[in-house]
Amino acid sequence: MGILARITSAGKSKSSSSNETSLSSGGHGIDKNRVLSPTDPDVVNPVNAGTWETVRTAPVNHTPRYFNKAEADALKQVASQKREEARQAKRAYKSLKKLEQSDAQVHTAHRNYIKEVADSELTKKRSDASTARHLHTLRPEYAKLGFGLDRAENRAQQRLDELKAKVKDKY
Repeated sequence: MGILARITSAGKSKSSSSNETSLSSGGHGIDKNRVLSPTDPDVVNPVNAGTWETVRTAPVNHTPRYFNKAEADALKQVASQKREEARQAKRAYKSLKKLEQSDAQVHTAHRNYIKEVADSELTKKRSDASTARHLHTLRPEYAKLGFGLDRAENRAQQRLDELKAKVKDKY
């Protein structure tokens, strides 16, 4: 396939995907939709703002009213219970926040590791390419050595043939 055909993608088989490119041609396999996809389907982000629900133990009292003793005692008991539950909820949410922070630290550390793996791979491939280029520069010298050995072998064989001929002539 010619250079123009490679550049214009002419002659490529229909079965190859348009995203299939090799590293040597500068292609990539980074799908931005996968990179930016949420870590969980329910995680809050600009596309999924979550719910705007809230907690409401008692209905809103829109009009003033009197409460009797039983209602007041029951509300006092519920208020005490909800105060304790709110304290525990704050503790739980604080722990959940710490879990999210820990998860984010692990995620970041892992991504930094992956970046280092990718950087190291590139360094290794640069070294391999440099070695391959160097080996290509040695090819002419090896060819000369090969030609020299061929000449030496031909000369030695010619000399041996001459000596054999002399020996046959004498005997």
